[in-house]
Amino acid sequence: MRTLFYCLLPLLSSSLFAQVNIPSPKPVFPLPTPRQLNWMSMEMKAFVHFSTNTFTDLEWGYGDEPESVFDPTESNPEQWVRVLKETGFKELIFTCKHHDGFCLWPSAYTDHSIKNSPYKNGHGDLVYEVSEACKKNGVLFGIYLSPWDRNSAMYGKSSYITYYRDQLTELITQYGPISELWFDGANGGTGYYGGANETRHIEKDYYDWVNTVKLARSLQKSDFVIFSDAGPDVRWVGNEQGYAGETNWYPMDPDSCYIRRPGFEKIIVSGMENGSRWIPSEVDVSIRPGWFYHENEDSLVKSPERLFEIYLQSVGRGAVLLLNVPPDRRGLVNEHDIKSLAGFRKILDHEFNKNLVIGAKVTVSSVRGNSEIYNGRQLIDNNHETYWATNDNVTSGNIEIELKNKQIIKYVVLHEYLNLGQRVKSFNIEVKKGNDWVQVAEATTMGNKRIIRIDEVITDKIRINVTQAKSCLTISELELF
Repeated sequence: MRTLFYCLLPLLSSSLFAQVNIPSPKPVFPLPTPRQLNWMSMEMKAFVHFSTNTFTDLEWGYGDEPESVFDPTESNPEQWVRVLKETGFKELIFTCKHHDGFCLWPSAYTDHSIKNSPYKNGHGDLVYEVSEACKKNGVLFGIYLSPWDRNSAMYGKSSYITYYRDQLTELITQYGPISELWFDGANGGTGYYGGANETRHIEKDYYDWVNTVKLARSLQKSDFVIFSDAGPDVRWVGNEQGYAGETNWYPMDPDSCYIRRPGFEKIIVSGMENGSRWIPSEVDVSIRPGWFYHENEDSLVKSPERLFEIYLQSVGRGAVLLLNVPPDRRGLVNEHDIKSLAGFRKILDHEFNKNLVIGAKVTVSSVRGNSEIYNGRQLIDNNHETYWATNDNVTSGNIEIELKNKQIIKYVVLHEYLNLGQRVKSFNIEVKKGNDWVQVAEATTMGNKRIIRIDEVITDKIRINVTQAKSCLTISELELF
């Protein structure tokens, strides 16, 4: 018996060696950076808009609002963070300065800040309070600093760029690690401008973003992402209604987005199949009609059902959701918003409660090198670092899932292995009804997370057919709910 084992050992070793040394698929460029992959995995993040606008009932303050109007009596950033964390948000981006120029930290470079407000008798620093609340509760912290400043007399002049970078330096160096830096696309117009009360237009290269980004990166070691219309790390989705494109490519040509010319929104919503850089989309939308709290909008807070639809049309199309939840004049997340958020979380937990593929049988059309490393079981191992792959020349294929028992199916969730690039161009879904396969859905891109909602069906077999891809297939996970 021992002799037979030693005779077989070279063959076994040779077989294992061959399995391990089957080359992985070649990447399809461009590729995401590790910080972009980490950012995409968050799925849901929160915006918090809070400023003088909260008290003047405006959306865009003119810049002449007295500091004395900012007077939240019960401000509690820990309450904000707790509410958001309980709903499932992984990051909070705080509007440290909006277009009105009012700074929610005691900036050394302007008097138009919280230091001259009644809040804590001029000794308050909400940026510090929010960043500390995030640290305490394990939520990531991001900063928003509007490039447009309707209060500053320097806006439109070269001196303003130095002023803006000085404030950016304060925020990045004084409040601990940040996870995201958010640059708004608002670019000049009417304003107070130190009493000038005029319209100021700027040229498209006025902000010198290339050097501003270099400065930001140099100020902190943490690997944060930077958002703007065109990146460099994250792009705007082209709307504020809460949806990404049904087709959502992560690659983009940045120059297509920097200038908001006709047709720009369509390009930025869907991305570019053959874009030169990896710039995924972020879907920014408010829980209310406006970005700041207004009492007359208490009855207009988006319902839990509407928030769930937004989730399916953003996260479910491979994007990241950035939902704005603005504190009220007390400085608290309002009860109407809390109720809606709690209802939203309840729907999420109910609809995605149990992954039905656990214990299922998986059959795939082909396997890369016939290797166990790339076989169909990788699709249901709950590990996004493993994936099913096909041979280099195979750009289509199918996955068949056979459940232990017939189940009610409402959602099919698919994840591409994006470390090697985005590939899938089109796919469809079939379910077994009696002796027939019936198509119930079709779609284009797959990406980080594609949620396909189908008409409720009872079945024990479902099939995903990838009909077209840019290169061989690399799909990491499949879930059924």
